[in-house]
Amino acid sequence: MDRLQNILITGAAGFIGHALALRLLAEGREVVGLDNLNAYYDPQLKRDRLAQLTAHANYRHAGFDMADREQTAALFAAERFDAVVNLAAQAGVRYSLINPSSYVDTNLVGFANILEGCRHTGVRHLVYASSSSVYGANTKMPFSVHDNVDHPLSLYAASKKANELMAHTYSHLFGIPTTGLRFFTVYGPWGRPDMALFLFTRAILEDRPIDVFNNGNMERDFTYIDDIVEGVVRVIDQVAAPNPQWRGDAPDAATSFCPWRVYNIGNNSKQPLMRYIEVLEGCLGRTAKKNFLPMQDGDVPATYADVADLVATVGFKPATSIETGIKNFVDWYRDYYRV
Repeated sequence: MDRLQNILITGAAGFIGHALALRLLAEGREVVGLDNLNAYYDPQLKRDRLAQLTAHANYRHAGFDMADREQTAALFAAERFDAVVNLAAQAGVRYSLINPSSYVDTNLVGFANILEGCRHTGVRHLVYASSSSVYGANTKMPFSVHDNVDHPLSLYAASKKANELMAHTYSHLFGIPTTGLRFFTVYGPWGRPDMALFLFTRAILEDRPIDVFNNGNMERDFTYIDDIVEGVVRVIDQVAAPNPQWRGDAPDAATSFCPWRVYNIGNNSKQPLMRYIEVLEGCLGRTAKKNFLPMQDGDVPATYADVADLVATVGFKPATSIETGIKNFVDWYRDYYRV
């Protein structure tokens, strides 16, 4: 297997992008990061992540919005990337009810520009972030990449499903190998401030109540950041290939006749939200005040990843426990915010 050396990471100052870039730089690869440091959450956290990347000689940064067609095309033409990992996205399920246009601009227009860049410069593999949210109204557990995912419950989920379809079209028409990765509830050090672990930790330390949706009757496949990164790194070099057994009269939703693949990256371990909070309380040495609320529009009660295809293809299965992962996050949070 060839090691792809010159890699573009979009969303490089984001939670997953930063961790992935550090890992690839440590392996001696060349990384170009694309990130406009938008203000969806505290840009200072993004700047601090970016400072760790720019300290590396093998890292170069491009500070514009990938929805800018001309600048994106020029970057691809100048760099001639071996591989692209698209992690830039307007994230968040609930925010998509407030500002839907931002999901169109980044997740659809921006992704189309990335596909065009790959098409015109001979990129050997496009790996892109999809999401567990594409499973939408599905209730058969664990969620399998071989199941149909045509019933999204939020615009965010629909945009991620659209990315998979757009990638398939380019794999078919232009032979571009593309792999979509459905991430399941990623958490860990340097995490996003809009996600539950960060919100809970801040509120508990400030003696404020935490919002617990669906009256606490939620289950999530919490996946630690290092496990996500390990999965992505292995997939980068595992260039997508056609499935010779694929049949149009009995289509497999996870593969294709063209070089297109999708995988789940999750912990394969469904955890109750109340247990997650309990572990956090133990790490902080404090009991949370809980504000129990109904289910939010666009949300789902449970997620649970079947990772058999990932294991079969790249030989890796995420396994970090929430006890270990939450402790590592709390240690980072206390150090970063000096609390």
